[in-house]
Formats: sequence, structure tokens, C-alpha cells
Amino acid sequence: MGRRSTHTPQQLRELILDAAQDIINVHGLAGLSAREIARRIGYSPGTIYNMFDNLDDVVLHVEARVLDALDKRLSDTLQGEGGADARVVRIAHAYLAFTQEKPRLWNLLFEHHMPAGSDLPAWYQQKLEGLMGHVERALAPHFPAGREADLQRASRVLWAGVHGITSLSTADKLSVVTTETAGRLIDDLVGTYLAGLPSPT
Repeated sequence: MGRRSTHTPQQLRELILDAAQDIINVHGLAGLSAREIARRIGYSPGTIYNMFDNLDDVVLHVEARVLDALDKRLSDTLQGEGGADARVVRIAHAYLAFTQEKPRLWNLLFEHHMPAGSDLPAWYQQKLEGLMGHVERALAPHFPAGREADLQRASRVLWAGVHGITSLSTADKLSVVTTETAGRLIDDLVGTYLAGLPSPT
């Protein structure tokens, strides 16, 4: 326990999150416990609760890391060349690649549920809205000013479809419904959806 005085509170928070992320990445959410985190970082379990409200709070902050990494991936994808529709396709494929590279961490976003009566914090909601903002910006050329509600709905409809394909692929269930690859299905889905929208302005 002599390590306690060698880390600042911020460093200790990062140690806890690093350990939690490593555990989830290997064993999934079911393998996470305060005792296992404490064992890995060389502190008592009580130290974790001095830094975070509870284990759900730890998980939320690991999720925040995943959302930030995905946000950067999508943001970088939007910087590429090509027209509006090409950017939409690139974002969808970037999302698929991210989920395949980090399946357990990506699944964490959907496996973890807050206790009954608890709401997601505002900062978490803002991260989710930021991700959807990338999709909205890519689709925006199809929607003239005054159709912001339509743009928001379209971005969520399209993303729900892409998410469904990635979910089946990550769960190894895609072969149950088709012999096509996830990438091909995403191309078909996005291409067909974009074809039904007004031409980009």
C-alpha cells in the first residue's frame, strides 16, 4: 500500500480507468469488479470509491473514453476528400471498423445500464450528441435551411440501420441472415438511403 502517496488524485483516477478498461477489453463487463481493479493497481477497493461515486461511475468514465475515441475517428474521417455522400459512406465504414477493432469496449456502451432511477449525466449525453453531430454534418447538404428536424431524424434513422448491421457483425450473427459482408451491407444501406434524399446542394 506504499504506493498511495506516489500518485495525485488525477493520476489515481487514470490508473483506475486504465485498469477497468483493460479488464473490460479482455473479460467484458461481467469480469469487472472493484476488487479486481484494486488488485491491479495496488490499492484497496475503498480507494476506488474515494475517486468515483461507485462502480457504475467508473464504467461511465470508461465509456466516455470509448466515445471520445470514436468521436476522433469520425472527426478524422470527415476531413477526407470527396463529396457529401462519400463522407457519409466513410463515416459508416469508420464506425464499422471501430466496432470490429474494439468489440468488447464498443459493446460496453450497450451492455451497461444505470441503476433504476438514475439518469445519464449531462456530460455523457453531450458526447452522444457530438457523435450524432458528425452524421448530421455529413448529411446536411441534402437538407436546405429550415429542415433541421428532418435532418436530425434522417441522421438517426440511417445510423440506426448502420448500428444494426455492426451489431449483428460484432455478435457473429450476420451469417444467420446473409452471406454478404457487413461492409457490403453498409454500402447498400447507405447508398439506397442517400438515393432517396433530395440531391445535395
